[in-house]
Amino acid sequence: MSTQKVALITGGGRGIGADTARLFAKQGYAVAINYKSNSEAANKLADTITADGGKCITVQADVSSEEDVSRMFSTVDKVLGTLSVLVNNAGILKKQSRLEDMTADRISAILTNNVTSYFLCCREAVKRMSTRHGGLGGVIVNVSSGAARSGSPNEYIDYAASKGAIDTLTKGLSLEVAAEGIRVNCVRPGLIYTDMHADGGEPERVARLQTVIPLQRGGQPEEVAEAIYWLASDKSSFSTGNFLDITGGL
Repeated sequence: MSTQKVALITGGGRGIGADTARLFAKQGYAVAINYKSNSEAANKLADTITADGGKCITVQADVSSEEDVSRMFSTVDKVLGTLSVLVNNAGILKKQSRLEDMTADRISAILTNNVTSYFLCCREAVKRMSTRHGGLGGVIVNVSSGAARSGSPNEYIDYAASKGAIDTLTKGLSLEVAAEGIRVNCVRPGLIYTDMHADGGEPERVARLQTVIPLQRGGQPEEVAEAIYWLASDKSSFSTGNFLDITGGL
């Protein structure tokens, strides 16, 4: 039986998720790239990884759906084997808005997609990794945001609040499963050059704000991927319940 480690990356078809998938594959992991709707991007990335000698599959799933999450993890079990690492990265952002103009539907969509999804994926990962359930242990890395600390006033208070919830999930779950062979850590990216800013209505947001960043530039997705990989690797074996801010000093 293969001893190759297996990593599942939600929202792995673009941005931070895509660079994370590339890095894990380069480091010898079998990689499962989850995507919700953009099959073209996910499959193109998987083809690139495979062409470079890596092992990779794509799994379509809406990670805010309990049924889809269960199916996704079962697929990974059957095709790749025992899960070693879960990277919770999938999330959504709505158009920039003050709170006074936000609807209940918008707020609910943000919380369901950005919070419920992480809880569901963590649940399925723990069931597989925990020594309490006969597992071999493992690592969960949650992708939060610097917005959890800044609050993102006048832009994305709802998104920031959803990421604050992920910080709390990280801390609580890390303590809950520490004695069961599972480490749970978190990265908080700041202003990173990804397509997500276009989702918020301002594709050039990083360029507009880069002068307020102490390092005077926006970050690259691969810089966040490196932090994720370090937290998932044995080099951080004595780290759990911790946060890495990849924010250029903000």
